[in-house]
Amino acid sequence: MITQYGVIAYDIPEGGSHRILLITSRETRRWVVPRGNPIPGLSRWHSAAQEAFEEAGVTGPVATGESGSYRYKKRRRGGDFASCTVALFPLLVESEHADWPERRERTRRWCTPAEAAELVEEPGLAQLILDFDPSRLGTNRETVAIDLQGSSGRFTMRRLFRRIMTALSPRR
Repeated sequence: MITQYGVIAYDIPEGGSHRILLITSRETRRWVVPRGNPIPGLSRWHSAAQEAFEEAGVTGPVATGESGSYRYKKRRRGGDFASCTVALFPLLVESEHADWPERRERTRRWCTPAEAAELVEEPGLAQLILDFDPSRLGTNRETVAIDLQGSSGRFTMRRLFRRIMTALSPRR
């Protein structure tokens, strides 16, 4: 069983009710919440907030307590599936960045909770979205330092690989 951490990224427009931010997955393009594997050296909620920046380009205070968890089947590169459990932490979006590590690989979309629940495929995630109520959140939130270059190293390695390949490719 793989454990991942993610966020329910939300905002509350002036005079309105809360909205939920969804993003597309990279390979199947289905609607999901920002989530990823634990990042060594970071707390569970900080890992979740870092994933929110890397995958969706959003930052803001993140709750230190889970709002719940759900399970899904992750498709691996070889075509097989792995069971995953995702613990979700509420993140109040204060900034939407114009540039972020996975900007070219994902689409983000603001939705009402009902729309978001309809768009996601995982029933457990849909229920967590429908049950989410920001007015019931406590004050245990942290504004965490986000590595704006991408903390997991995969973006740094990808950039390094591209630079090496560019340098080695024949010039025309």
